[in-house]
Amino acid sequence: MSTDTPLSIPLAHWPVDRDEALCLRRARRGDEAALAWIYQRHARALHSLAWRLMGSPQAAEDIVQDAFMRLLGGFARIDPERPIGPWLRQVVANLAIDRLRRDWRMIEDEGSVLREAPAREPADHAEASGLLRHLTPQARALVWLNQVEGWSHQALGQRFGRSESWSKSIVSRALAQLRDIANHPGTPTHEH
Repeated sequence: MSTDTPLSIPLAHWPVDRDEALCLRRARRGDEAALAWIYQRHARALHSLAWRLMGSPQAAEDIVQDAFMRLLGGFARIDPERPIGPWLRQVVANLAIDRLRRDWRMIEDEGSVLREAPAREPADHAEASGLLRHLTPQARALVWLNQVEGWSHQALGQRFGRSESWSKSIVSRALAQLRDIANHPGTPTHEH
């Protein structure tokens, strides 16, 4: 291979908008630098998504790690000509949903969309992620996946093993209660 081919360019010197296809092909062949580049390019956004869905930085780290482990095990099924970001986002969302479903079995009251509000400064109420902290993990995940990630209620119901109307109901109640919290930041947020 000549020294002027794209494969000989160190990954650290690649432009940010570099086509991922070459990097994915290199990673598929076991190139650790290529895998590191994919991780660096996507880990922050994936962690942010997982954190919003789970409400915990530790759970988010676990989910991102699991997502990249799935990438390692699934290179053969991944088309290197398609962007890897959407695939990784889907994996992270599915892993978060699986964890939430597993955790729900231990929760007695699935009817509530609000949890006891964390102690936060009043300025935190203006931030969407601050507001989402007031929701149960279930409601937070449904709201985020529907309102931000664009999942349909039908897709959410199917993925969570519930009905479309279940998803609509949870999201509707959660959004109404978030609007109330945003409009009245000093009001207690737990239901009686």
